[in-house]
Amino acid sequence: MICCVSVANPLTDAELRGLLIDCLTLWGIDGRVGAGEAGMEVRTMDGLFVVQHAPGDMHPVRWLLQTPPRRAADRPPRAAPSIGALLSALRNALGAERGVSLRIGVGGLTP
Repeated sequence: MICCVSVANPLTDAELRGLLIDCLTLWGIDGRVGAGEAGMEVRTMDGLFVVQHAPGDMHPVRWLLQTPPRRAADRPPRAAPSIGALLSALRNALGAERGVSLRIGVGGLTP
């Protein structure tokens, strides 16, 4: 089954699940990832997070993220224009630390 049929390089459900599992591991978050009725479900101690592909009529939005606080407030899922933006929003919603950012530029090793 393909989850993202409107993009040039579709991301399958298995690929999305693997990516989310890898991210949880990298972020040090204990959770489970599996396909659900509304999309890919990420279950953690903080609740149920749902990742789904946005409908084509929402272009340029490609992803939707529903979080426990948004669901409790009866708010719609958060929109994200890219997988990178989606993963950043999910990481922030889970309260995971950012880690060290790589900076590339001219100069020495000291800031």
